Amino acid sequence: MPTAIKSDKIDLSSEKETEELASAFLKKIKPGCFIFLYGEIGVGKTTFIRYLINKFQKLDKLEITEVTSPTFNLLNEYQINDIKINHYDLFRIKSAEEIKNLDLFENIKNTITLVEWPQMIKKKPKNLIELFFEYGKDHKTRSVQIKGL
Repeated sequence: MPTAIKSDKIDLSSEKETEELASAFLKKIKPGCFIFLYGEIGVGKTTFIRYLINKFQKLDKLEITEVTSPTFNLLNEYQINDIKINHYDLFRIKSAEEIKNLDLFENIKNTITLVEWPQMIKKKPKNLIELFFEYGKDHKTRSVQIKGL
């Protein structure tokens, strides 16, 4: 795995690099973790999540499912044996009050919570890992910085 040291950026210009990072990242997370993913539309947040969830499924010998962004329904849930993965997309959320109604921080014991567009969340949870995705000088190059791992 390419590792980031403090503020180092990890190159994710290819899907292969994104897949490799997701595989390595999987080994670092556990139930109770919150993972906030920041970045512009199309920068690779959902692609990273897809590889992460599919890797979980492969390891547990489960059927690989389609992983899409829950932009319109706000939440997609994936059950992987004893672990539940909640994948939120808060792009359409307009106020912090709407977040309270999602029960984002409830029943997290056996849950890994992935949140795209978490900017409206004012109080950050414990066990938080933040991924900051960004484009390079063009839209062909991409990178991520990881904080809290």
